[in-house]
Amino acid sequence: MANVALESPDDGGQSVQPRQELDTSQLPDPEALPELRIYSRSTIFYWWPIWLAGYIAAAITYLGGETFALSNGTEIIIHPNTGLGLTFIVILTLVMMLTNVKLRGIYSVVFILSCAFLTVVLGWLGWWDQIFALIPQLAVFMNFGFYFLFSTLLLAIWLARFLVFDKLVFWSVRPGQLTEERVIGGGEQSYDTRGMLFEQRSDDFFRHTILGLGSADLLLMTTGARSEKIDIPNVLFADRKIREMQRLIAIKPDDALAHTIDR
Repeated sequence: MANVALESPDDGGQSVQPRQELDTSQLPDPEALPELRIYSRSTIFYWWPIWLAGYIAAAITYLGGETFALSNGTEIIIHPNTGLGLTFIVILTLVMMLTNVKLRGIYSVVFILSCAFLTVVLGWLGWWDQIFALIPQLAVFMNFGFYFLFSTLLLAIWLARFLVFDKLVFWSVRPGQLTEERVIGGGEQSYDTRGMLFEQRSDDFFRHTILGLGSADLLLMTTGARSEKIDIPNVLFADRKIREMQRLIAIKPDDALAHTIDR
């Protein structure tokens, strides 16, 4: 335990009794301050409909498919309905395209509604069969093994990114301080939160609302002599994180430290 004696300067040559010693071991630990961690997710997080649709297609194929024997004696299970394979390809293509091409604001909603309206109208008129007939040999059959193996590998990559790699770099918000922390390398960069402005951009309806389950891109802007813009994309449960950030930024560091002493 380290004790520090605080003395006042001499007044008129007379010695002054030292003040009460300060026990530095009783000072609050900055790590004990309330903290919010913000993780930026990769776009692979939005690919969950692909492996989910793959497992559903695998179950449908296994339960309602037919067994075919190849020339080498291998038996495979294939569902006779060509719509199952086409549906999986459409889901795969749409998710990959709409998670890599950002359609913000009204453009995202218009695109989704237009696709849904066109699909319903063509199906109601019975034109889908005629459209598919224009392309010869347009028959997609995938066996149970393909659906199951593809979905399992994609799920493994999804879990690795979500549980491990996305957490190697995160933002830590404490009263009066915002810190970018890296697990590997140990590098840190801190910012003062006084006067900090932040913007929530969640206007990509398909990516943020449907696939992201309420995610958003956060834009933080620091103030002062060295103002910077900090972009944190793909933050899950963004509304709750914004409310917690507002609460922590409103707390003064001195008040937070005093609270830890009282406890």
